[in-house]
Amino acid sequence: MAGGGVNVAVDVTALSQTRAGTARYLHALLPRLEREVTVKRVRGFARGAPGTLWLDLAWYPHVLSHEARGADVLHCPTYRGPVRDGKTPVVVTVHDVAVFRHPEVFPRWTRTYSTHVVPRVLRSARRIVSVSEFTADEIESVLRIPRDRIRVVPNAVDAVFAPEGPRADGDYVLAVGTLEPRKNLARVVDAARRAGVELRVAGARGWGKVEATGAGVTWLGEVGDDELARLYRGALCVAYPSLYEGFGIPIAEAMACGAPVVTSEGGATEEVAGGAAVLVDPLDPAAIAAGIEDAIGRRDELRARGLERVRAFSWDDAARRTLEVYREAAA
Repeated sequence: MAGGGVNVAVDVTALSQTRAGTARYLHALLPRLEREVTVKRVRGFARGAPGTLWLDLAWYPHVLSHEARGADVLHCPTYRGPVRDGKTPVVVTVHDVAVFRHPEVFPRWTRTYSTHVVPRVLRSARRIVSVSEFTADEIESVLRIPRDRIRVVPNAVDAVFAPEGPRADGDYVLAVGTLEPRKNLARVVDAARRAGVELRVAGARGWGKVEATGAGVTWLGEVGDDELARLYRGALCVAYPSLYEGFGIPIAEAMACGAPVVTSEGGATEEVAGGAAVLVDPLDPAAIAAGIEDAIGRRDELRARGLERVRAFSWDDAARRTLEVYREAAA
């Protein structure tokens, strides 16, 4: 990688708010970027609902640009950011546009903020990073952002997710993700029951009153990466029939650990799977159950395909391509 002398301010607020997708993205990219360019980490601090309002209504639209002063580029790794084109060029990463496609599954404030503010943030950005070709198409069609301002930089997998290493005991299917409506957990539970397999669910509690309960279902809560890798390796297969994703990091993580994957046909999940997973209709529990049985029966074949497919995703490559976007934005 060649940094080209660019000084970058990166909003790292998400690191104190989540351990999910955006946090994984930052944890992977930041050390690689910092080896090549000067990175100034900027962070907004807030707690609870009033704190969220402060961040969304004051810190992001007004304070963040001031905090980034002196940088050649400001990178906002979520679509929260400045709403005006200021002195510092802005790069925004969009992980998905699910809130626009399926607003009904999000909390009211997220829907309101996204409708009124996110389009302004993206219009003011110099460049937009999309984590998949599918999401790039969605940004263009749903939010009317010209494609020539969008650059696709896929996510990748951390080194802890590898086929060698300890594995969890038992015969089980694994589901991974925050407990929220988009992850389609109720249908996964139904499918596991139909297939006659134990289901283990790893993920933090979310919203929408989603629960991981039922006969043969164990909710493990949020687990660390070492434990998650152990669960992937030991699983009969990983079921990830999400209703909508911008990438689907658990698909790549599971394949990197040698686990067969069942995921949704169409969209970003099929793009990430790249022919190395069983694709199903996420709205049909019987189809998901059949996919689970198929994946278990084809375990060795899918393991080999998945390990080959996941080689396409590299955080080193993602960092290099992100630096290229910075240079474009700063030019």
